[in-house]
Amino acid sequence: MFRSFRTAFLLLLALSVSGLANAAEWKEGTHYNQLDNPVRTDSDSGVEVAEIFWYGCPHCYRFKPLVEEWAANAPDYVNYVKIPAALGRNWEPHAYAFYALEAMGELDKVHDALFDALAGERRPLNTPEALADFVAEYGVDPDEFVSTYKSFGVNARMQKAQSKIRGARITGTPTMLVNGKYTVSASMAGSHEAVLDVVDYLVAKERGEVE
Repeated sequence: MFRSFRTAFLLLLALSVSGLANAAEWKEGTHYNQLDNPVRTDSDSGVEVAEIFWYGCPHCYRFKPLVEEWAANAPDYVNYVKIPAALGRNWEPHAYAFYALEAMGELDKVHDALFDALAGERRPLNTPEALADFVAEYGVDPDEFVSTYKSFGVNARMQKAQSKIRGARITGTPTMLVNGKYTVSASMAGSHEAVLDVVDYLVAKERGEVE
């Protein structure tokens, strides 16, 4: 019994040391960037972790199950949000669609399907009307969708989001924005999995748990 307890203790110690070693490896300017001028978050408390994505991005498509599992298991003090990027003209309709569906309370119905259609199948859903026909297949009223898509409220949300993305100097997707202060991408961290390890480190850093 003592031997099994000792073995378990040593295993736990090894995992702890390994975690600290990994944390020590995450370097600013190498694995993540710190913004000279932080951008405002939408969270009043906790640590906001924003995923900057595009529905048509194949890298975002591969990252999606990983970040969703991470978010599902994140502690209560982490506020995970999605921000659709419009880094090109052909990205704009999809970002507007995100905010329209969110405003309608219909985003959960169509979020996965939009990824499948745009990143997986590369379907040409590049106008409000084409997107309306698509979301109608999932029980979303197409006329209400177009009206909401073109509304002042959705446009305001869209402009606010893109201003935040520009302020954070984000030029590619997927990128994680931690508490409006740090950006992390796979090209810096080394892999999609490592992105989330760096995010965990930065969340702990924001909480004063690591230096």
